[in-house]
Order: sequence, then structure tokens, then C-alpha cells
Amino acid sequence: MLAAAPAHSQELRIAMQVETTSLDPHFTSQTANANAAAHVFSALVERDEQLRVIPGLATDWSLIGEDVWEFRLRRGVRFHDGGEMTAEDVKASIERVAAVPNSPSPLTVHTRRIQRVEIVDPYTVRLHTDGPAPLTPINISSIAIMSKKAIAAVATDEHRAGPLFATSEQISAGQGAVGTGPFRLVEWKRGERLVLERFDQYFGEKPDWQRVTILPIANNAARVAALLSGQVDLIDYVPLTDIAGLKRNPRLALTDAVTTRIIFLAMDRHRDQPPLFTDRNGAPLGRNPFHDLRVRQAIAKAIDRRALVERVMEGHAVATGQIVPEGFAGYSPALAADGHDPAGARRLLAEAGYPDGFGITLHAPRNRYPNDAQLAQAVGQMLARVGIATNVVAVPPAAFFPASARLEYSFLLTGYGIVTGEPSSFLTFGLLTWDQERGRGSGNRGRYSNPALDRLYDQALATADPARSEDILRQATRVAVEDVGFVPLLHNLHSWAMRADLRYPGRTDEYTLAQFVRRR
Repeated sequence: MLAAAPAHSQELRIAMQVETTSLDPHFTSQTANANAAAHVFSALVERDEQLRVIPGLATDWSLIGEDVWEFRLRRGVRFHDGGEMTAEDVKASIERVAAVPNSPSPLTVHTRRIQRVEIVDPYTVRLHTDGPAPLTPINISSIAIMSKKAIAAVATDEHRAGPLFATSEQISAGQGAVGTGPFRLVEWKRGERLVLERFDQYFGEKPDWQRVTILPIANNAARVAALLSGQVDLIDYVPLTDIAGLKRNPRLALTDAVTTRIIFLAMDRHRDQPPLFTDRNGAPLGRNPFHDLRVRQAIAKAIDRRALVERVMEGHAVATGQIVPEGFAGYSPALAADGHDPAGARRLLAEAGYPDGFGITLHAPRNRYPNDAQLAQAVGQMLARVGIATNVVAVPPAAFFPASARLEYSFLLTGYGIVTGEPSSFLTFGLLTWDQERGRGSGNRGRYSNPALDRLYDQALATADPARSEDILRQATRVAVEDVGFVPLLHNLHSWAMRADLRYPGRTDEYTLAQFVRRR
């Protein structure tokens, strides 16, 4: 039975499946971290629930030259320590991104085109890029603006002279974690809770809640039980098996949204003799079958995406054959989510020299994405039917993502949240030729490389006309799909459940933001 909450409680309690790993908003682009940061920090450009860009700390912006974007700042915006936000803070925040060490998913993917930040006056900044950069407003929406004074005040001698100032460890400990967001940080006890307090000088619409407590509850059953018992008021990542029952509960309300998170398969393309490949007798294979386009095509044809959606995801996902879902920039109607052809897959494997198939291990996270381990098992069964004996290993996220970053896996099922709402961020992250200095391919776990794709990407981001740039990105997507640089599977539907007297607009970026939870 759902316990009744106080009628006029000023505290909102949220249970989330994934906990942030750092309170430093520049440490990583991973969703859980960005979600936490969005409560405390603001960006020049914000995104609404459909990922459309809207004014944030900048009231407006314009392209004033082929490679210069000008942003005009709001006046009178206050940081949590009372200081006024100015162009100095913007410059320090953008420059800090590249100085943050050891990020598992660097935000430089969003800032790498910026060559120089020019302060025109206290309320005007110009971003000089390395040529036309039509996606600059979208990319800059991922960069939180921090108080330069606050992060400089806690910097040690080692970091005071450079752009880093406060380290990620200091910020996570509460030192220098000063933003302009709707909430200020009260405390973060890793593994226990994140506590926030409303900032009444926030420049935007004030939240309904004086205090917000976010509890990390990774276990699906425990998260649902916390909602039903009244321990929390809202949960994210509603388990698919519980949706129907929760919808029947008159004390609860549910909402969902099609997300731009793509679940896909990545394949080892950089090693000639990768581990975890065997022949049908279990002996090492001695060569990398993923180097052969026909093998990659066979894998794509072996998978019945619509069956994955209907049977594994219980209809709570959208099958895809490309990077973004329908309705978003860069979507191509020509890249349909069909192509299931087991006979064709077997024929291609035989042509590639594997008439008896081969063996492989598929790694996947367990309980990071809805039914992720079950998806991997279903994919393994589909591949086995065409002759690819697949051993599926589901790994806790805390172990899976570091291991995948170390390239320990040859074949993996994973996901990526496309917070920009268009293909370029996924291309940059997961498909461009790996180049650490240029911030490319940071999540390219198979080290896929296609010069034609790289050239189209460069052309798109050097085209000032947004419509033309989008068309070129559409072409780049087609190249990646036809070359089977990855195997797109589906886009998640993300669900939230809450007390019936609350409402929350489902967000395409999967964020759970307390400032948008309202009383009905």
C-alpha cells in the first residue's frame, strides 16, 4: 500500500537507478553525472524536454562571422555564493573542460571546435571556432558554467595557475561546487544520498520544492518498493514488468518518453587476433571475422529488432536502423529498422569463409539500461540460429564501462544517450576514427575507422548552413550503417512513476530534474 505523503511537504524524494560518479560537471558526459549537475549548474543554452535549444544563461546568440558565435548573457544572475555571473565565469568554465583529467567520457567532444573564448564585455562572449561550426549552440548546452571565484579559491598551488582550478575530487567533496542552478548543494554521501536546497535567487522559474533528496537505488524491485511504501515520491527507470501494475494503482501516475538513447552492438575492428573468438570446436579462431563486411552484415541480418521490442522490451522501445529516432534532426526515412534475414545471414557467413560459423563472447551491462542483460541474451540466441555460437556475459555497470574503455571486450551491447538530439555527438563519440588529441572516438570501443565517414563528418561541421549540414550528417549516418560500423538495435522508452498528485514531463534525454516536478 502506498503511504500518504504530507499534503504540503516541501521536500521531494527521488529514487534513481544510476548514481552520479562525480559532482564535477566537467568530469564526464555520462547521463547520471549530467543529470545531477543540471540541478546545481546552468549552461549558456539549455534544452527543453524535446531537446530543443532554449535560452539559459545567454538570452540570445548569433553567428557574427563564419567562425564566430556571439552569446549575450543575462544580467544580474547570481551564483549560490551571491556573486554575479559574468563573461569571466563563462570563459573559465569552457577552458576548464579540456583540463579535467581521467574522464571516462570527456566533454571535450562538445568544446573541441572552440579555439578561443573572447570576452567582449562583462555580458558578452564570443566563441571563435576552427572554421564554421553550426552545432556550437547545441554543443555548448552541455557545458555547465561554474563560479570562477569559487573554483579558484580552493585551488592548490599545483592548479591555481592553470585552467583546472578545483579538482574533481574537491568539487565532489563540496569545495567550489557553486553554480547558478535552481538548487544549491547541501551534501553528497556517495552510495547514500544527494541533498539539495532550493536557491531562491535562481534566475528562472522557482521549483516547488525547498529540499530535494536523491537516493541511489539500483535494484529495480527495491526502487519500486520504495515508491509503494512512501519512502520516495518519484522513481526513474520503471521496470518493464511493473509498468502495467503501477498504472492500475490509483495512488500513482506514470509518464514516459521516446528517448534518443540508442542501444547498439559494437565490434572489435582494430585487432587482427582479438580475444574471445573461437571456431566451432572452441579453439582460438586466429583471425578477426569482424574485418569482413559480410560477417558484419550477417550479424545485422540475424537480429530481429522488432522481436526484441515486442518480446524483450514488451513494446516499450522503438526499433531502429540508424542513430536518431524519427522526428529528430538527421533522421533518414531510407534507413528502416527491418532487414531481418536469417537465410541471408547464413549465406553471407559461408561466403566469408565461415560455413560452420564461429564462437564469440558478447558482453553487456546488467541493470544499466532497461532489460539490457535480457536483450543481450536474445541477441545471442538470434546469432546462434545463424551459426554464431554466442556466450553472453552480463557485467555490473561499475565493471562493464571501465573494462570496455580498456578495450577488453571484442563484442559488446551498450548504449549512448544523444543529448544533442542529432547524429553528430554519437558519430564523434562512437564512430569517428579514434583520435585522443582531437577528442574523437572517445567511446569507440571497437576502434572502427572509416575515412569516408570522417570526411563527411568534417564537411558537415564545416558547413555554416544548418539544413545543408544536417543533410551531410544524414549521408554520414548512411555510410556508417551500410558499412556496419555498428549495429543499431533500438531506442528506449524511458518511464517515471510518481505519486498521483505529482506531474513530470517525460524527457527525451532521460533526465530526472526536480525543478520540473510539479504538484498537480
